[in-house]
Amino acid sequence: MQKRKTEIITARMTPEVKHQLQARARDANMTLTNYLIICGLGQEIVRIDGLDNLLSELKAQGRNLNRLTTLANMGRITVLRGDDLIGEYTRLCDVLGALIREVR
Repeated sequence: MQKRKTEIITARMTPEVKHQLQARARDANMTLTNYLIICGLGQEIVRIDGLDNLLSELKAQGRNLNRLTTLANMGRITVLRGDDLIGEYTRLCDVLGALIREVR
């Protein structure tokens, strides 16, 4: 459950500083608000290049697995040899797990 943001802080800065903050937030793929909150709380921002491609592939494999499971439960397919699909899905999960361990 996401907390509702209801408090407002006003800050005065030069246009140059504002543009720098906006550029850093954009580089981190974050909103300016989230970027400032994380920086203000002293948390580290970690950017992993290529993660978008990995997550996209993981989602696609998950959708395929769900479709096959649905068809099997409906009785529309009776024999399913999903060793390759399961192997690829496991490999993607392992790569994601290794990235998470490395970041922590």
